[in-house]
Amino acid sequence: MKITSVNIFQCTTGNPLLDPIFVRVNTDEGISGFGEVGFAYGKSKYGGIGQTRDLAKLMIGWDPMESEALWEMFKRNTFWGQGRDCGGIVFQGAVSALDIAIWDIKGKALGVPCYQLLGGKTNAKLRAYASQLQFDWDDVHRNIAKPEEYAAATEKAMKQGYTAIKVDPMCVKPDYVYAREPKPDPDWRTRGSLSPNVLNTAYERVKAMRDVGGSDLDIIIELHAFSDTNTAIQLGTKLEPLGIYYMEEATDPTNAGCMREIREKVNIPIASGERITTRWGFREFLEQRALQVIQPDLCVAGGLTEVKKICDMANVYDAGVQIHVCGGPIATAATLQLEAVIPNFLIHELHEGALKEEIRALCKYDHMPENGFYEVPDLPGIGNELTEKAMKEAETITID
Repeated sequence: MKITSVNIFQCTTGNPLLDPIFVRVNTDEGISGFGEVGFAYGKSKYGGIGQTRDLAKLMIGWDPMESEALWEMFKRNTFWGQGRDCGGIVFQGAVSALDIAIWDIKGKALGVPCYQLLGGKTNAKLRAYASQLQFDWDDVHRNIAKPEEYAAATEKAMKQGYTAIKVDPMCVKPDYVYAREPKPDPDWRTRGSLSPNVLNTAYERVKAMRDVGGSDLDIIIELHAFSDTNTAIQLGTKLEPLGIYYMEEATDPTNAGCMREIREKVNIPIASGERITTRWGFREFLEQRALQVIQPDLCVAGGLTEVKKICDMANVYDAGVQIHVCGGPIATAATLQLEAVIPNFLIHELHEGALKEEIRALCKYDHMPENGFYEVPDLPGIGNELTEKAMKEAETITID
Protein backbone atom coordinates (compact mmCIF):
# COMPACT_ATOMS: atom_id res chain seq x y z
CA MET A 1 0.00 0.00 0.00
CA LYS A 2 1.26 3.49 -0.87
CA ILE A 3 0.15 7.01 0.02
CA THR A 4 -0.99 8.79 -3.14
CA SER A 5 -2.37 12.13 -1.92
CA VAL A 6 -3.32 14.21 1.10
CA ASN A 7 -6.35 16.52 1.39
CA ILE A 8 -6.39 19.39 3.90
CA PHE A 9 -9.88 20.62 4.81
CA GLN A 10 -10.32 24.03 6.41
CA CYS A 11 -13.84 24.17 7.84
CA THR A 12 -15.75 27.35 8.64
CA THR A 13 -18.50 26.48 11.10
CA GLY A 14 -19.75 29.78 12.47
CA ASN A 15 -18.88 28.50 15.94
CA PRO A 16 -17.36 31.35 18.02
CA LEU A 17 -14.65 29.02 19.36
CA LEU A 18 -13.92 26.29 16.84
CA ASP A 19 -13.07 26.14 13.13
CA PRO A 20 -11.39 22.74 12.81
CA ILE A 21 -8.71 21.76 10.28
CA PHE A 22 -8.79 18.15 9.08
CA VAL A 23 -6.65 15.98 6.85
CA ARG A 24 -7.43 12.92 4.76
CA VAL A 25 -4.54 10.71 3.70
CA ASN A 26 -5.39 8.62 0.62
CA THR A 27 -3.82 5.38 -0.63
CA ASP A 28 -3.60 3.37 -3.85
CA GLU A 29 -5.81 0.69 -2.29
CA GLY A 30 -8.74 3.06 -1.82
CA ILE A 31 -8.37 3.27 1.97
CA SER A 32 -8.28 6.78 3.43
CA GLY A 33 -7.52 7.92 6.95
CA PHE A 34 -8.62 11.09 8.75
CA GLY A 35 -6.71 13.28 11.19
CA GLU A 36 -7.03 16.73 12.73
CA VAL A 37 -4.63 19.64 13.15
CA GLY A 38 -5.01 20.96 16.70
CA PHE A 39 -5.60 24.63 15.85
CA ALA A 40 -9.39 24.87 15.72
CA TYR A 41 -8.95 27.75 18.20
CA GLY A 42 -6.27 30.37 18.81
CA LYS A 43 -4.21 32.20 16.19
CA SER A 44 -2.10 29.54 14.45
CA LYS A 45 -4.61 28.19 11.92
CA TYR A 46 -2.75 29.22 8.77
CA GLY A 47 0.61 28.24 10.22
CA GLY A 48 -0.82 24.78 10.85
CA ILE A 49 -2.22 24.53 7.33
CA GLY A 50 1.08 25.63 5.78
CA GLN A 51 3.14 23.23 7.87
CA THR A 52 0.79 20.38 7.01
CA ARG A 53 1.23 21.15 3.32
CA ASP A 54 5.01 20.95 3.71
CA LEU A 55 5.00 17.64 5.55
CA ALA A 56 2.29 16.05 3.40
CA LYS A 57 4.58 16.33 0.38
CA LEU A 58 7.11 14.09 2.13
CA MET A 59 4.57 11.30 2.66
CA ILE A 60 3.71 10.63 -0.97
CA GLY A 61 4.84 7.12 -1.92
CA TRP A 62 5.28 5.90 1.68
CA ASP A 63 3.68 2.77 3.07
CA PRO A 64 1.13 4.02 5.66
CA MET A 65 1.63 0.91 7.76
CA GLU A 66 5.09 2.23 8.69
CA SER A 67 3.86 4.80 11.22
CA GLU A 68 6.99 4.69 13.36
CA ALA A 69 9.28 5.28 10.38
CA LEU A 70 7.11 8.15 9.16
CA TRP A 71 7.22 9.84 12.57
CA GLU A 72 10.99 9.48 12.72
CA MET A 73 11.28 10.87 9.19
CA PHE A 74 9.33 13.97 10.22
CA LYS A 75 11.62 14.42 13.22
CA ARG A 76 15.01 13.59 11.72
CA ASN A 77 14.79 14.62 8.06
CA THR A 78 13.00 17.97 8.08
CA PHE A 79 15.64 20.07 9.89
CA TRP A 80 13.05 21.84 12.09
CA GLY A 81 11.84 18.56 13.58
CA GLN A 82 14.97 18.48 15.73
CA GLY A 83 14.38 21.95 17.15
CA ARG A 84 13.10 22.77 20.63
CA ASP A 85 10.34 20.30 21.57
CA CYS A 86 10.83 18.59 18.19
CA GLY A 87 9.92 21.65 16.17
CA GLY A 88 7.34 23.14 18.50
CA ILE A 89 3.57 23.49 18.46
CA VAL A 90 2.92 24.34 14.81
CA PHE A 91 5.31 21.71 13.46
CA GLN A 92 3.91 19.00 15.72
CA GLY A 93 0.33 20.03 14.96
CA ALA A 94 0.96 19.00 11.37
CA VAL A 95 2.79 15.81 12.39
CA SER A 96 -0.09 14.94 14.72
CA ALA A 97 -2.82 15.22 12.09
CA LEU A 98 -0.92 13.15 9.55
CA ASP A 99 0.06 10.55 12.15
CA ILE A 100 -3.55 10.11 13.34
CA ALA A 101 -4.65 9.62 9.72
CA ILE A 102 -1.97 6.94 9.26
CA TRP A 103 -3.26 5.04 12.29
CA ASP A 104 -6.80 5.36 10.93
CA ILE A 105 -5.62 3.73 7.68
CA LYS A 106 -3.86 0.95 9.61
CA GLY A 107 -6.99 0.15 11.60
CA LYS A 108 -9.20 0.15 8.52
CA ALA A 109 -6.77 -2.00 6.55
CA LEU A 110 -6.70 -4.59 9.36
CA GLY A 111 -10.40 -4.25 10.21
CA VAL A 112 -9.87 -3.34 13.88
CA PRO A 113 -10.22 -0.21 16.04
CA CYS A 114 -6.98 1.58 16.81
CA TYR A 115 -7.16 0.69 20.49
CA GLN A 116 -6.51 -2.93 19.54
CA LEU A 117 -3.35 -1.92 17.67
CA LEU A 118 -2.21 0.24 20.60
CA GLY A 119 -2.37 -2.62 23.10
CA GLY A 120 -6.04 -3.27 23.84
CA LYS A 121 -8.34 -1.86 26.49
CA THR A 122 -7.42 -1.27 30.09
CA ASN A 123 -10.52 0.92 30.52
CA ALA A 124 -13.97 -0.46 29.72
CA LYS A 125 -15.60 2.98 29.65
CA LEU A 126 -14.32 6.51 30.02
CA ARG A 127 -15.47 9.07 32.56
CA ALA A 128 -15.96 12.55 31.08
CA TYR A 129 -16.20 16.03 32.49
CA ALA A 130 -18.06 19.13 31.31
CA SER A 131 -15.41 21.67 30.32
CA GLN A 132 -15.37 25.50 30.28
CA LEU A 133 -18.54 26.27 32.23
CA GLN A 134 -17.69 30.00 32.27
CA PHE A 135 -19.33 29.86 28.83
CA ASP A 136 -22.42 28.10 30.24
CA TRP A 137 -23.37 24.51 29.39
CA ASP A 138 -26.00 24.78 26.70
CA ASP A 139 -26.72 24.98 22.99
CA VAL A 140 -25.75 28.66 22.93
CA HIS A 141 -22.25 29.94 23.72
CA ARG A 142 -22.30 32.89 26.12
CA ASN A 143 -20.21 34.44 28.87
CA ILE A 144 -21.60 34.10 32.38
CA ALA A 145 -20.62 36.28 35.32
CA LYS A 146 -22.82 35.92 38.40
CA PRO A 147 -22.25 33.13 40.94
CA GLU A 148 -25.85 31.98 40.53
CA GLU A 149 -25.23 31.53 36.80
CA TYR A 150 -22.23 29.34 37.57
CA ALA A 151 -24.43 27.30 39.88
CA ALA A 152 -27.07 26.97 37.15
CA ALA A 153 -24.49 25.81 34.58
CA THR A 154 -23.29 23.21 37.09
CA GLU A 155 -26.82 21.95 37.59
CA LYS A 156 -27.27 21.55 33.82
CA ALA A 157 -24.15 19.42 33.56
CA MET A 158 -25.06 17.31 36.58
CA LYS A 159 -28.54 16.61 35.20
CA GLN A 160 -26.81 15.10 32.15
CA GLY A 161 -24.90 12.72 34.40
CA TYR A 162 -21.56 14.51 34.76
CA THR A 163 -19.81 14.12 38.09
CA ALA A 164 -16.95 16.46 37.17
CA ILE A 165 -16.78 19.96 35.67
CA LYS A 166 -14.12 22.50 34.73
CA VAL A 167 -14.27 26.28 34.97
CA ASP A 168 -12.00 29.29 34.52
CA PRO A 169 -13.29 31.52 37.33
CA MET A 170 -11.33 34.60 36.16
CA CYS A 171 -12.07 34.34 32.43
CA VAL A 172 -15.18 36.54 32.40
CA LYS A 173 -15.32 39.94 34.07
CA PRO A 174 -18.34 40.90 36.20
CA ASP A 175 -19.72 42.94 33.29
CA TYR A 176 -19.93 39.75 31.15
CA VAL A 177 -16.98 40.80 29.00
CA TYR A 178 -14.38 38.20 28.07
CA ALA A 179 -11.30 39.11 30.10
CA ARG A 180 -8.60 37.94 27.67
CA GLU A 181 -8.13 41.13 25.66
CA PRO A 182 -4.98 42.15 23.72
CA LYS A 183 -4.43 44.94 26.25
CA PRO A 184 -4.83 43.86 29.89
CA ASP A 185 -7.60 45.53 31.86
CA PRO A 186 -5.95 47.30 34.85
CA ASP A 187 -9.10 46.68 36.88
CA TRP A 188 -9.06 42.94 36.17
CA ARG A 189 -5.44 41.87 36.46
CA THR A 190 -4.65 38.17 36.69
CA ARG A 191 -0.86 38.52 36.88
CA GLY A 192 1.41 40.11 39.46
CA SER A 193 -1.06 40.24 42.31
CA LEU A 194 -4.80 39.60 42.44
CA SER A 195 -7.00 42.41 43.71
CA PRO A 196 -9.58 41.54 46.38
CA ASN A 197 -12.27 42.03 43.72
CA VAL A 198 -10.79 39.46 41.32
CA LEU A 199 -9.94 36.99 44.09
CA ASN A 200 -13.33 37.19 45.79
CA THR A 201 -15.27 37.10 42.51
CA ALA A 202 -13.44 33.94 41.44
CA TYR A 203 -13.96 32.35 44.85
CA GLU A 204 -17.69 33.10 44.97
CA ARG A 205 -18.20 31.58 41.53
CA VAL A 206 -16.46 28.35 42.46
CA LYS A 207 -18.17 28.24 45.86
CA ALA A 208 -21.56 28.52 44.14
CA MET A 209 -20.63 25.51 42.02
CA ARG A 210 -19.47 23.55 45.06
CA ASP A 211 -22.64 24.43 46.99
CA VAL A 212 -24.93 23.15 44.25
CA GLY A 213 -22.72 20.18 43.36
CA GLY A 214 -22.07 18.90 46.84
CA SER A 215 -19.03 16.98 47.99
CA ASP A 216 -19.26 14.30 45.28
CA LEU A 217 -18.73 16.73 42.39
CA ASP A 218 -15.15 17.07 41.15
CA ILE A 219 -14.26 20.65 40.22
CA ILE A 220 -11.29 21.37 37.95
CA ILE A 221 -9.91 24.91 37.86
CA GLU A 222 -8.74 26.20 34.47
CA LEU A 223 -6.44 29.23 34.32
CA HIS A 224 -5.27 29.16 30.68
CA ALA A 225 -1.82 30.38 31.83
CA PHE A 226 -3.15 33.93 32.15
CA SER A 227 -2.08 33.77 35.79
CA ASP A 228 1.52 33.66 36.95
CA THR A 229 3.26 31.90 39.82
CA ASN A 230 2.20 34.45 42.43
CA THR A 231 -1.44 34.86 41.36
CA ALA A 232 -1.88 31.11 40.91
CA ILE A 233 -0.69 30.60 44.49
CA GLN A 234 -3.05 33.34 45.69
CA LEU A 235 -6.05 31.81 43.94
CA GLY A 236 -5.13 28.21 44.73
CA THR A 237 -4.74 29.01 48.43
CA LYS A 238 -8.12 30.73 48.43
CA LEU A 239 -9.83 27.80 46.66
CA GLU A 240 -8.13 25.00 48.59
CA PRO A 241 -10.94 24.61 51.16
CA LEU A 242 -13.42 24.01 48.32
CA GLY A 243 -11.73 20.73 47.39
CA ILE A 244 -10.31 21.21 43.90
CA TYR A 245 -9.65 18.12 41.74
CA TYR A 246 -6.69 19.77 40.00
CA MET A 247 -5.62 23.18 38.69
CA GLU A 248 -4.79 23.52 35.00
CA GLU A 249 -2.17 25.74 33.33
CA ALA A 250 -1.56 27.72 36.49
CA THR A 251 1.25 29.60 34.77
CA ASP A 252 3.10 29.74 31.46
CA PRO A 253 3.89 26.12 30.47
CA THR A 254 7.53 26.78 29.66
CA ASN A 255 8.98 26.78 33.18
CA ALA A 256 8.80 23.56 35.15
CA GLY A 257 10.30 25.27 38.20
CA CYS A 258 7.41 27.72 38.42
CA MET A 259 4.88 24.90 38.14
CA ARG A 260 6.65 23.01 40.90
CA GLU A 261 6.70 26.09 43.16
CA ILE A 262 2.92 26.42 42.80
CA ARG A 263 2.44 22.75 43.65
CA GLU A 264 4.66 23.05 46.73
CA LYS A 265 2.72 26.03 48.08
CA VAL A 266 -0.82 24.95 47.20
CA ASN A 267 -2.39 21.64 48.18
CA ILE A 268 -3.96 21.10 44.77
CA PRO A 269 -2.56 18.83 42.01
CA ILE A 270 -1.19 20.80 39.05
CA ALA A 271 -1.98 19.95 35.42
CA SER A 272 -0.68 21.20 32.08
CA GLY A 273 0.15 20.00 28.61
CA GLU A 274 -2.01 21.38 25.81
CA ARG A 275 0.90 23.62 24.73
CA ILE A 276 3.66 21.10 25.41
CA THR A 277 4.76 18.74 22.65
CA THR A 278 6.48 15.33 22.51
CA ARG A 279 8.35 13.38 25.18
CA TRP A 280 11.15 15.91 24.96
CA GLY A 281 8.79 18.68 26.04
CA PHE A 282 7.20 16.76 28.92
CA ARG A 283 10.41 15.25 30.24
CA GLU A 284 11.48 18.13 32.51
CA PHE A 285 8.02 18.57 34.03
CA LEU A 286 7.88 14.90 34.96
CA GLU A 287 11.45 14.69 36.23
CA GLN A 288 10.87 17.70 38.50
CA ARG A 289 7.49 16.31 39.66
CA ALA A 290 6.04 19.64 38.57
CA LEU A 291 2.87 18.08 37.14
CA GLN A 292 0.64 15.49 38.73
CA VAL A 293 -1.69 15.42 35.71
CA ILE A 294 -0.43 15.72 32.15
CA GLN A 295 -2.69 17.02 29.37
CA PRO A 296 -1.10 16.34 25.99
CA ASP A 297 -3.31 17.19 23.01
CA LEU A 298 -3.34 14.33 20.53
CA CYS A 299 -3.59 16.83 17.66
CA VAL A 300 -0.65 18.96 18.87
CA ALA A 301 1.77 16.79 20.85
CA GLY A 302 2.71 14.30 18.14
CA GLY A 303 -0.30 12.15 17.25
CA LEU A 304 -1.06 8.63 18.42
CA THR A 305 2.51 7.45 17.84
CA GLU A 306 4.02 10.00 20.21
CA VAL A 307 1.27 10.65 22.76
CA LYS A 308 1.09 6.95 23.64
CA LYS A 309 4.80 7.20 24.54
CA ILE A 310 4.24 10.41 26.52
CA CYS A 311 1.52 8.69 28.56
CA ASP A 312 3.70 5.65 29.19
CA MET A 313 6.55 7.89 30.33
CA ALA A 314 4.18 9.76 32.67
CA ASN A 315 3.12 6.47 34.22
CA VAL A 316 6.68 6.00 35.49
CA TYR A 317 6.24 9.22 37.50
CA ASP A 318 2.73 8.35 38.78
CA ALA A 319 1.23 11.15 36.70
CA GLY A 320 -2.38 10.81 35.60
CA VAL A 321 -3.47 11.62 32.05
CA GLN A 322 -6.30 13.85 30.94
CA ILE A 323 -5.80 14.27 27.23
CA HIS A 324 -6.65 17.81 26.13
CA VAL A 325 -9.53 17.87 23.62
CA CYS A 326 -10.66 21.15 22.08
CA GLY A 327 -11.52 20.64 18.43
CA GLY A 328 -13.68 18.62 16.10
CA PRO A 329 -15.09 15.08 16.26
CA ILE A 330 -11.98 13.56 14.66
CA ALA A 331 -9.91 14.71 17.64
CA THR A 332 -12.49 13.22 20.01
CA ALA A 333 -12.62 9.87 18.22
CA ALA A 334 -8.84 9.46 18.12
CA THR A 335 -8.52 10.48 21.76
CA LEU A 336 -11.07 7.89 22.87
CA GLN A 337 -9.01 5.18 21.16
CA LEU A 338 -5.90 6.07 23.15
CA GLU A 339 -7.70 6.67 26.44
CA ALA A 340 -9.13 3.16 26.27
CA VAL A 341 -5.57 1.76 26.32
CA ILE A 342 -3.53 3.75 28.84
CA PRO A 343 -3.63 2.56 32.47
CA ASN A 344 -3.04 6.07 33.86
CA PHE A 345 -6.13 7.55 32.17
CA LEU A 346 -7.89 9.94 34.54
CA ILE A 347 -10.82 11.61 32.77
CA HIS A 348 -11.93 12.77 29.30
CA GLU A 349 -12.52 16.42 28.42
CA LEU A 350 -15.76 17.39 26.65
CA HIS A 351 -15.41 21.04 25.69
CA GLU A 352 -18.42 23.32 25.73
CA GLY A 353 -17.75 24.23 22.09
CA ALA A 354 -18.04 20.60 21.02
CA LEU A 355 -21.65 20.47 22.21
CA LYS A 356 -22.76 22.69 19.35
CA GLU A 357 -24.63 21.21 16.40
CA GLU A 358 -22.39 22.82 13.77
CA ILE A 359 -19.39 20.94 15.22
CA ARG A 360 -21.17 17.65 15.82
CA ALA A 361 -22.53 17.60 12.25
CA LEU A 362 -19.05 17.58 10.67
CA CYS A 363 -18.60 13.81 11.02
CA LYS A 364 -20.59 10.67 10.26
CA TYR A 365 -20.79 9.55 13.87
CA ASP A 366 -21.76 11.68 16.86
CA HIS A 367 -19.76 10.15 19.70
CA MET A 368 -21.06 11.70 22.92
CA PRO A 369 -21.10 10.49 26.53
CA GLU A 370 -24.15 8.98 28.19
CA ASN A 371 -24.63 9.75 31.87
CA GLY A 372 -21.14 11.21 31.96
CA PHE A 373 -19.31 8.23 30.38
CA TYR A 374 -18.08 7.45 26.87
CA GLU A 375 -18.21 4.05 25.25
CA VAL A 376 -15.17 3.52 23.03
CA PRO A 377 -16.10 3.16 19.33
CA ASP A 378 -15.46 -0.32 17.91
CA LEU A 379 -15.40 0.84 14.29
CA PRO A 380 -12.19 0.16 12.34
CA GLY A 381 -9.51 2.83 12.67
CA ILE A 382 -10.22 5.83 14.87
CA GLY A 383 -13.96 5.34 14.47
CA ASN A 384 -15.05 8.49 12.64
CA GLU A 385 -14.88 10.26 9.28
CA LEU A 386 -15.89 13.61 7.87
CA THR A 387 -19.23 13.74 6.07
CA GLU A 388 -19.30 14.33 2.33
CA LYS A 389 -21.11 17.61 3.04
CA ALA A 390 -18.36 18.83 5.38
CA MET A 391 -15.65 18.00 2.85
CA LYS A 392 -17.56 19.62 0.00
CA GLU A 393 -18.13 22.86 1.93
CA ALA A 394 -14.56 23.11 3.28
CA GLU A 395 -11.77 25.06 1.66
CA THR A 396 -9.61 22.21 0.37
CA ILE A 397 -5.92 21.88 -0.48
CA THR A 398 -4.72 18.70 -2.18
CA ILE A 399 -1.15 17.45 -2.14
CA ASP A 400 -0.28 14.66 -4.59
